[in-house]
Amino acid sequence: MALTGALLLTSAPVASADQVRDAQWPLTVYNAEKVWKISQGAGVTVAVVDSGVDSSQPDLTGQVLPGKDFTGAGDPHKDTDGHGTAMASIIGGHGHGVNDSAGVMGLAPKAKILPVKVSYKNTATWAAGIRYAVDQGASVINLSFGDSGGYPGSKGAEAIAYAQEHDVVLVSATGNDSGTVTYPAALPGVVAVSGVDKDLSFWSDSNTGKVTVAAPGVELAQVDPNTKSGYSVANGTSGASAYVSAIAALLRSKYPDLTAGQIINRLVKSASFLNNKGKTAPDKELGYGIARPGSALTMNIPKGSKEGPLAKASPSTSTESGAASAGNDNPSQAKEKKDSSSGGILLIAGIAAAVVVIGGIVFAVIRSRRNRGNGGPGDGGGIPPHGTGYPPQPPTGYQPYPNTPPNPGYPTPPGQSPPHPNPYAQQPPHQGQ
Repeated sequence: MALTGALLLTSAPVASADQVRDAQWPLTVYNAEKVWKISQGAGVTVAVVDSGVDSSQPDLTGQVLPGKDFTGAGDPHKDTDGHGTAMASIIGGHGHGVNDSAGVMGLAPKAKILPVKVSYKNTATWAAGIRYAVDQGASVINLSFGDSGGYPGSKGAEAIAYAQEHDVVLVSATGNDSGTVTYPAALPGVVAVSGVDKDLSFWSDSNTGKVTVAAPGVELAQVDPNTKSGYSVANGTSGASAYVSAIAALLRSKYPDLTAGQIINRLVKSASFLNNKGKTAPDKELGYGIARPGSALTMNIPKGSKEGPLAKASPSTSTESGAASAGNDNPSQAKEKKDSSSGGILLIAGIAAAVVVIGGIVFAVIRSRRNRGNGGPGDGGGIPPHGTGYPPQPPTGYQPYPNTPPNPGYPTPPGQSPPHPNPYAQQPPHQGQ
């Protein structure tokens, strides 16, 4: 079992831990030092449903809970693939050395990591893993895998519905083959995450369609137990998903009284199309915009309904994904009132009735076959067999980490923000977050 290829397409080793910290560009873009004065994710458990988490890595010591292995190997802290450890470091790494100044610093460095070792191709294992994570008290679950068979009516869909019923935020990668959003990200109520690069532009390999938000997904520094240095750089919506899971942990720590739906409401309504002119929400590439932890933590956003803004449906009767619903929390509420006479109708243009299970299953089968035929997951471009680890070659034009981090920052909003209640029609009040 391995969880690397489909959602972590390229990687290269990094020479030293201090170079890793220097090159963690998402921390610069997110102004993490300022964010951490508000929240560091303390008191929150994030389940990493993945290939396991190597708890012996110096940037993760003390962060990793006992967890459970659903693959039969017996040890959730053994990660021969390295993918789960990488995701855990992006979420909850704390660095090491003098003042923890070296190695990977996660965006939620005080959140605890619950390792749930699964086989992504075996739906029963990750479905059982999700239920286990819920029962262990995880309030955020990161699912950095796709094309997993978690279509409506499957055990995976039922497990995700179980988590939602128990007030858990579920975050999933959209996929990396420039196709459409894969399952489980395509399931109702799941936060589906695409990737952006250092310029905050859409990463062209990200899958598109029913995207919720975007996050950094290119040249991400991460812990890698399979390299000599212990680190690597990689591209993928896996890492983007991990960053959004970290933001959810920051929010759950800061706002413990909010439901999972209300946390997602803050996440969605604080997102922005920074550096992406001409986008309107929901956008097929960036969803409701680039997720921003500082703004999500500080903006004046009403709690909204307990269910939150994402459409939800029975896992056995719908194929709709994490697009905003037509309820009061919908960022495009005014338009939806014209398009629908019922607040329960999903925000999916052109759909006049609910889609039945058979349609979802046929879509999943067609999608799977298409991927096998074009180098997507399941054939070459998919997740590699157990033991192959990261692809050995770096991306074309790859350069080693620089000694100083890039600093794309956020531009100053042009002119005065219009007096409009829709947060997507405004530039954010706090830049650099």
